[in-house]
Amino acid sequence: MFNRMFGKPKQETNAVATLDKLSETLEMLEKKDKVLQKKAAAEVEKAKEFTRAKNKRAAIQCLKRKRLYEQQIEQLGNFQLRIHDQMIMLEGAKATTETVDALRTGASAMKAMQKATNIDDVDKTMDEINEQTENMKQIQEALSAPIGAAADFDEDELEAELEELEGAELEEQLLQPATTAPAAPVQVPAGRQPTRPVPAKPTPEDDELAALQAEMAL
Repeated sequence: MFNRMFGKPKQETNAVATLDKLSETLEMLEKKDKVLQKKAAAEVEKAKEFTRAKNKRAAIQCLKRKRLYEQQIEQLGNFQLRIHDQMIMLEGAKATTETVDALRTGASAMKAMQKATNIDDVDKTMDEINEQTENMKQIQEALSAPIGAAADFDEDELEAELEELEGAELEEQLLQPATTAPAAPVQVPAGRQPTRPVPAKPTPEDDELAALQAEMAL
């Protein structure tokens, strides 16, 4: 259907040759137009000279020739316009043909790729990937599992032992005496020596706490 609408590649080659021919013809018409413009201008100059020479008849003949040249110039202008129109139409048709050809090539490539990629092959590949992933997961789990003597340890017993250690640590912290913040230094006037603080006499409660700590240390 596309070949009937837009033609075959051979016709595209003919379109390019036609465009080249039209371009050459347009260039030739432009050259003729320039020549006629010069001739018309020359006849105007001649008419001026004959007018200054009081040769009215010759001046009129020059103006007649100028009118003839102007008619040819107008005719050439119409020819150029028609050629421009035809070139624009051919260029548009050529662009349309190239676009359709590119779309046809893309559709063929897509069709070939779909034939090369079977849905069954895709499913098979995905199954293989899932199987390899599962195997790797099992290998990693096997490598991370404890072996030897460590495999015989009971996790519940280890958790209970850890709780006992945490409880003993907390109890030891509670039995330690509270520490007091160091006293701020006292400013002593010049010439006077500071007196050393007299250590406080331990109370019976302090002696009992020290004895309890000594027993726990044993």
